[in-house]
Amino acid sequence: MDISKSWTLKKIKYPLFFSLLLVYCSLVLSNVGVLLVIFSDRSLHQPMYLLFCNLPLNDLMGNTVLLPRLMMHIVSGERYISYQQCVVQAFHSHTFGSASHMILIIMAIDRYIAICHPLRYSTIMTSRTVTGLSVAAWGISLVLVSILIGLTVRLSRCRNVIQNAYCDNASLFKLSCDDVSINNIYGLFFTVLLFCCSIGGIGITYIRIALLCWIKKNKELNRRAVQTCASHLVLYLIMMCTGFLTIILHRFPEYPYLRQIAYVLFHVVPASLNPVIYGLQTKSLRDKIMYYVRRKVLPN
Repeated sequence: MDISKSWTLKKIKYPLFFSLLLVYCSLVLSNVGVLLVIFSDRSLHQPMYLLFCNLPLNDLMGNTVLLPRLMMHIVSGERYISYQQCVVQAFHSHTFGSASHMILIIMAIDRYIAICHPLRYSTIMTSRTVTGLSVAAWGISLVLVSILIGLTVRLSRCRNVIQNAYCDNASLFKLSCDDVSINNIYGLFFTVLLFCCSIGGIGITYIRIALLCWIKKNKELNRRAVQTCASHLVLYLIMMCTGFLTIILHRFPEYPYLRQIAYVLFHVVPASLNPVIYGLQTKSLRDKIMYYVRRKVLPN
């Protein structure tokens, strides 16, 4: 299959390639660095940080499937991908998006228990609970995406050009001349379910946290709530803004360049900012990162 060449211009081919290479290297280093800091320090083996580890893992997998091939297509004169590889890329792309929502939901649950039920936190958020929440987040994402891609793979194909910077479900089923009503219906169900679950789940937890802080009027409680929830809320808002941007631009085919850029930004922006924001906003993690930087990178 031929990936449309309209989304990148020859004049910006190399600047775009080196920009993406720099972004990819920085997001790999930052996400791997955060994971290494958390796994190597036993004091950070707490539910809050262990649940967060799902996020950089998801960011690394989602962008590793997309960006290397995208950079290869930018500098290559031929931009082709096999149908099987396109399906794999689409599967990982949608898993990345859905898993991001589910991971942020389980992180919100952890913050709710920590603030609203601090005395029961250690008994509720055991290692078994952390494992169960993580498995549930990944399991639900994989099941939903498997159905989404499975409905598309069954279709016959009569076209071979993808009008996008990379493969996704919509690009795949648009290659078919069959009736794709079921794909559109499930795609809408998939999107609505994902957004309703994340907005509803995270919204309810933060409303209950806000009500508790307002009722108790405790400065220490308010400070702890802001300190622990600010980074999580910023991560969620970044993901939602980039996600809504891709959905909105998808409805405007007259702006293909903006749509294709938005799809790439949906992968790149959250993955680049997540470790930076979480590392800077979370004092324990920030202190450990600075300790390792001074010890390993700047020993003198």
